[in-house]
Amino acid sequence: MEEYIVSARKYRPTSFDTVVGQQALTTTLKNAVKSGKLAHAYLFCGPRGVGKTTCARIFAKAINCMNPTETGEACEHCESCQAFNEQRSFNIFELDAASNNSVEHIKTLMEQTRIPPQVGKYKVFIIDEVHMLSTAAFNAFLKTLEEPPAHVIFILATTEKHKILPTILSRCQIYDFERMTVRNTINHLKAVAEKEGVQYEEEALAVIAEKADGGMRDALSIFDQAVSFCQGNITYQKVIEDLNVLDSEYYFKIIDLAVENKVADIMVLLNQIINKGFDGGLLIGGLAKHVRNVLMAKDPQTLPLLEVSDQQRERYQEQARKCETRFLYDALRLMNQCDINYRLSSNKRLLVELTLIEVAQITQPDDAEGSGRKPRRLKSLFKQLIQQPQPKNAAPQVAAAEEVVSQSSQSTQSSQSFPSTPTATYNPTSRPQLKNDIGSSFKKLREKAKSSKGKMQVIPGTLSASDPNTVIKDEQLEFTQQELELQWMMMCNRMPQHLSGIATRMKNMNPVIKEMPRVEVVVENQLAFDQMMEIKGSIVNTLKVYLHNNAITLDMKVAEYQDKVHILTRREQFELMEKENPAISKLRELLDLELA
Repeated sequence: MEEYIVSARKYRPTSFDTVVGQQALTTTLKNAVKSGKLAHAYLFCGPRGVGKTTCARIFAKAINCMNPTETGEACEHCESCQAFNEQRSFNIFELDAASNNSVEHIKTLMEQTRIPPQVGKYKVFIIDEVHMLSTAAFNAFLKTLEEPPAHVIFILATTEKHKILPTILSRCQIYDFERMTVRNTINHLKAVAEKEGVQYEEEALAVIAEKADGGMRDALSIFDQAVSFCQGNITYQKVIEDLNVLDSEYYFKIIDLAVENKVADIMVLLNQIINKGFDGGLLIGGLAKHVRNVLMAKDPQTLPLLEVSDQQRERYQEQARKCETRFLYDALRLMNQCDINYRLSSNKRLLVELTLIEVAQITQPDDAEGSGRKPRRLKSLFKQLIQQPQPKNAAPQVAAAEEVVSQSSQSTQSSQSFPSTPTATYNPTSRPQLKNDIGSSFKKLREKAKSSKGKMQVIPGTLSASDPNTVIKDEQLEFTQQELELQWMMMCNRMPQHLSGIATRMKNMNPVIKEMPRVEVVVENQLAFDQMMEIKGSIVNTLKVYLHNNAITLDMKVAEYQDKVHILTRREQFELMEKENPAISKLRELLDLELA
């Protein structure tokens, strides 16, 4: 049986012309060979698998060739070239600095530089992974590197240029190798496949090229793996199965569904992806890259930036025509934020789901009709479900789900910022009155305020950016705990910039109606108590104005040890919500959600 040689070794370039993707560097090296203007030290740096060591060997063979060609290539026929090809050359030495990084190894190398070459012109020392040398070894190498014998040339190769001492860098000609483009990798894999008699699909080779991440050696290794799995017929489906790569078809489907605001379908698709063993962070990263490609496909000027196959490029252009530019910008921003927060999140799946929900709502009309602004909360997931007539036997389940959604919307809204009107509380027993329930308590207040026109005067010294026009002098309207908490939070949001510190602390406090209209608030520590005492008058005036009660008083006290509130974890918060609202448990089971 013939000995098997991996493609990365079998098809390793043997001349400058066969090196892939480094045309500028190979041209420079060939011109140096032709003109005879050779430096005494070269540094080849760049990512793994892009041809640094290969170019060093080709260059070493070319400068020792007795009859170089007119283009600067080795002749392959002279004694020096044949000795190199048969791996018996005494003029070219390779040293792995990763395992020979001590001062003694460098001193041994320096002694070998004194002996002139027996055949050829130069002794070439190729030191791979040179950044692994110790500092003492670098210092021992400095003098010889700066003034080596006339017959010695050093070629250093490294993947981490920043770890090399500046004194070494200043003594070398530096060549920065480029990462392999997807197009160059695909073309090279095509040539290898044709030589090996392997059938292939271009999309499959594109997946291999993307997986290699700019390294030709990695691409050839993955190619060999795919050939073994596919038995000589490389197809797209088999390659993504072998490499455990998420099918790009999922990305196209998610964006299509997001444009159509089909949140439920996206959740089902996400569940399928996770059940196949793919991580949510991997999905978000791949989807962000996909959206970036769609954005690049919208403009003919940026179309060349797509490093994909021709067939994929056409699909990106087709989807780009469906998507608005604003949608793509907002989707990229949301997914970038998710990627930043993913590692720190304790419930990673929920973070991914919320991100996909927000992406699907970018083009959805605002929920707050006639409000004149976009609400800063998630839109109702089941808005269409609520509006559609339901069978009689399904009414209890739908009502429970709608109640969960309504309560979740309220909690989300209060955790971000308070809007100008309160969130509706959905009553399962009276579905037709859902819209009429929104802000009902505040409508009564407004009607009372309107009926009292002409009896009002301005109260100065409030903490509002723009106070209500006037307040009744002796007005003493009663208010609820919910109204108090709402106006307290809105007051904190309107406080000026220089009070932002105490405003943030006040948002975490919970004012309580002790005896109408006496309000009590517990302050967490003495420092916050002192700061609030300085602005107590303004706090009271603001509450009087916005709650329409001129008799409000405010009592503040510092929290004792037993008064301090235990901060619930996310799991404890969910368990508390589940206990208070059994419908949340039903919704979790319905959507097959897991709490991380």
